[in-house]
Amino acid sequence: MIEQYVRDLRQVDPARVAVVGGKGAHLGALSRIDGVHVPDGFCVTTDAFRRIMAQAPSIDDQLDRLSRVDPDDRQAVRTLSERIRRTVEEVVVPDDVAAEITGALARFGERAAYAVRSSATAEDLPTASFAGQQDTYLNVVGPAAILGHISRCWASLFTERAVTYRRRGGIDHRTVLMAVVVQRMVFPQASGILFTADPVTGDRKVATVDAGFGLGEALVSGLVNPDVFRVRDGEVVAKAIAAKERAVHALSAGGTREVAVDARQREQPSLTDAQAVSLVELGRRIEAHFGRPQDIEWCLVDGDFRIVQSRPITTLFPVPEAGDEENHVYVSVGHGQMMTDPMKPLGYSMWQLTAMVPMHEAGGRLFVDVTRRLASPASRAGLLDALGKGDPLVRDALETVLERGDFVPSFPDAGPGGSPAGTSTGAPAPIPTDPAVVTQLIERSRASIAALERDIRTKTGPELFEFLLEAFEEHKRVLSDPLSIQAIMAGMEATWWLNDKLEEWLGEKNAADTLTLSAPDNVTSEMGLALLDVADVVRPLPEVLAFLREVEGEDFLDELAKVSGGGEARDAIEAYLDRYGMRCVGEIDITRPRWRERPATLVPVLLDNVRIFEPGAAERRFEEGRLKAQEKEQDVLSRLRALPDGDRKADETRRMIERVRTFIGYREYPKYGIIGRYFVYKQALLKEAERLVRAGVLPEREDCFYLTFQELRDVVRTNRVDDRLIQRRKEAFRSYHELTPPRVLTSDGEALSGAYRREDAPVGALIGLPVSAGTVEGRARVVLDMAEADLEAGDILVTTFTDPSWSPLFVGIAGLVTEVGGLMTHGAVIAREYGLPAVVGVERATSLIRDGQRIRVHGTDGYVEILS
Repeated sequence: MIEQYVRDLRQVDPARVAVVGGKGAHLGALSRIDGVHVPDGFCVTTDAFRRIMAQAPSIDDQLDRLSRVDPDDRQAVRTLSERIRRTVEEVVVPDDVAAEITGALARFGERAAYAVRSSATAEDLPTASFAGQQDTYLNVVGPAAILGHISRCWASLFTERAVTYRRRGGIDHRTVLMAVVVQRMVFPQASGILFTADPVTGDRKVATVDAGFGLGEALVSGLVNPDVFRVRDGEVVAKAIAAKERAVHALSAGGTREVAVDARQREQPSLTDAQAVSLVELGRRIEAHFGRPQDIEWCLVDGDFRIVQSRPITTLFPVPEAGDEENHVYVSVGHGQMMTDPMKPLGYSMWQLTAMVPMHEAGGRLFVDVTRRLASPASRAGLLDALGKGDPLVRDALETVLERGDFVPSFPDAGPGGSPAGTSTGAPAPIPTDPAVVTQLIERSRASIAALERDIRTKTGPELFEFLLEAFEEHKRVLSDPLSIQAIMAGMEATWWLNDKLEEWLGEKNAADTLTLSAPDNVTSEMGLALLDVADVVRPLPEVLAFLREVEGEDFLDELAKVSGGGEARDAIEAYLDRYGMRCVGEIDITRPRWRERPATLVPVLLDNVRIFEPGAAERRFEEGRLKAQEKEQDVLSRLRALPDGDRKADETRRMIERVRTFIGYREYPKYGIIGRYFVYKQALLKEAERLVRAGVLPEREDCFYLTFQELRDVVRTNRVDDRLIQRRKEAFRSYHELTPPRVLTSDGEALSGAYRREDAPVGALIGLPVSAGTVEGRARVVLDMAEADLEAGDILVTTFTDPSWSPLFVGIAGLVTEVGGLMTHGAVIAREYGLPAVVGVERATSLIRDGQRIRVHGTDGYVEILS
């Protein structure tokens, strides 16, 4: 193939990213849009960059060293990237490459001024903008200077910030190439940036214009505050005019300099309202062309707008596709399920197929459309009450939308539907009182899973998928079992009753937290205590302990049996996995590796239990909790009897205590049953994926995770797969990790996370939701991955969210702080079960609290103090 080192901007388009980079491809596309004026110029292609790299063979070794460096070792990254840049800049541009560049300059004007701008192939992408990661040079004059600045742009592929950005995005340095855009310089009266969606709130209907005098470099570098115009529906709805004391202007001999703005002009707007509206109309045209909100750099030259760059805004959270033009309000499922990480397509599609209410995917997360329930006065109050009890921030976010008055339509009747957590918000269900109900429900669940395991064994190919669709109906039947819902509500409503009445009668907050200690039939708290029993087995076996400390792979259980005492230890671990091996962090995503698949995940926690606890700790802890609850009950009842009408109050309270202790543990069992069924589904689907790998249809078994259930069904039926689709899904999934999912999202794209409306906490305290009473002070351990937890007795766990899989860690900590959670989410339930003071829903807790800091958790009042 003949190498081409220069291409005119009008010859390129988005299909040529590999040749001209993201910026060049976007500029080429922009130049084709009617009414969009782009300064003339050309691209120095990636073919030229390859030539340069080929002439510096030492770069290969340097890139190898760079790929092995710890990305957190900033000094090493800085040193190596600087060395690579210097190597690239020292390469002499080959004569034939230089000749093509100078030939292009002759066509556009050899002595004209140019902007020389980097254009990497991993830049201005839908999932990663790489904004500001490589270099741009303005007002470059003369062929020699332009060639020199092109070399600098090539070298800027290896700036420290660009290297770090790629490592964070999982992008191999060798796969990224650098093109360079060379454009005729424009000398604007004003310039700036247009966001076609509000970059802060995400609202797609509000455009934001930042503007200043002179070149846009003054705004980008932070030299001046911009004038800011907010435009909605063809009208400036808000503006702030800044005092602009400095500007950046071009020099006649090349380069730029800062200049003082004329005193008479400093308070003047850099754009008129009409110009701001006109610019936004132009931006909407560009947005429509690219199919997504854009971050656009513009210049105003003699009353005409020139567009010098457009890239997607990658920080916006995607909006679920509704298929209509109506307003919609969505509530996050992940916040209710304590799993706000993105899910892979097979994971979210399976959850959609087995959920009790329709769910919409966006950014790898699931949302429930609550618009109709909000629109009907009959259902609105119930919905807000149910969601508010779980997570007050969700309620606050929804009330913020409702306060606007014109976003949510008004319907006379909301029709059927449920809350995001699947909890009924209509008439209260009958409350059971017989403890035998719990035993009956658990047996039903076990029998259903046993039947599923038995019947699925013989199913394969298309028949398996037909079987699974029927199994999903049984799954939903189990979920919606009226008796099960009544048992769950019995425990929850008794908890609310006790907290409300005992605060009213005795002035005691969250009394139910102590009254529910060591409640029976809580499968999640039993899971944590059961690992203490496994620790009792391995503690007296020195060779087993030495072996476990060296475990690296996932096949260690077979090897364990070969050491002295290893058979006994293996049997204990296997028994634990038989009961709990279907669990894992983020378990609502079927694609996440289960403990049975990666048993080494449990080894660090098991060893911590051996080190921290004495033998018999599980039984002792459970009994201590039971006695505390019993003492609390006696104390509360005796105090109530001393009140006016005390016998009646005491009798009602005693009945509610019996009810809460009978049913609150069952609150955890339906999730355990769901995850048990999920593991059966997963094992069957992975066998199909293995068959597809053997048939050469899929390269790897786990590639099936990037297909929805329906797509995988079609692949099994046809033995054909779209490899490019899987690759796109992998790239999108990586990018979704950079997005923070909101609790509430509107169809306009506005992301709302809610706020606590409280004034009783100390200044500087981090506000959250009190979910488990008590106060504790200790060392904060900020843990983002359960497998990397390094906890000591008395530590306070600080993390983004906890689901049931975290409960083995709870036995060794003194308190809990999470960014996500509600009163009845699993982490809160288990914190109360173990008597841990806990505050959840603390925004940005893992970044505001540093690992190792001393903190004080006020679990009764709902705030965290960072201590000196």
